[in-house]
Amino acid sequence: MKIKNMKITLIKFTAIFACLTFLAISADAQKRRTPTRKTRTAASATAATNNFEIKSGAEKVSTQIKNVSKFIFVLGDVARVIEDLDREIKSGKASSRAVDLNAKNKESVNTTMRNLRAGLAALEIEFRTKPALKTYLFQIQGIADMSGVAEDQAAAGQLTESGKTLLTVIEKLSDALAALP
Repeated sequence: MKIKNMKITLIKFTAIFACLTFLAISADAQKRRTPTRKTRTAASATAATNNFEIKSGAEKVSTQIKNVSKFIFVLGDVARVIEDLDREIKSGKASSRAVDLNAKNKESVNTTMRNLRAGLAALEIEFRTKPALKTYLFQIQGIADMSGVAEDQAAAGQLTESGKTLLTVIEKLSDALAALP
């Protein structure tokens, strides 16, 4: 009899346990779920994007300041050598090797000027097209054109004037960097 009572008790216990488990599951299914909060609203997502774009824009302005500054530093020595060789070539005192070297140096300067201009134009376009940077476009507007003028001056052999024009570009970039938060 004891074994029979234990079996019945075990069956009852299993049945009760199954019912409780079923009720617990169905109770979870019937609970009203509160909507989860979005961690970012549309406004905060836009603000985060704007902050990222502004920081990225400031870094790109800084990079261009470094690029143009380094070029002007190197241009000072190269300009002197090219201009001296131009005078020697005009007076007929230069060797053919010096003429070739001078042409190679001029081409190198012109290629670097084109690359600088491309980088500055890309920066200006980015400031023109990204909403977060449009506010600061005024500070850098025209740097691509100014670098084009410097490129034309360099192609015409006016390397010192070209360097002065690029200094104006650096001034505009520095103003933009100071205005960016």
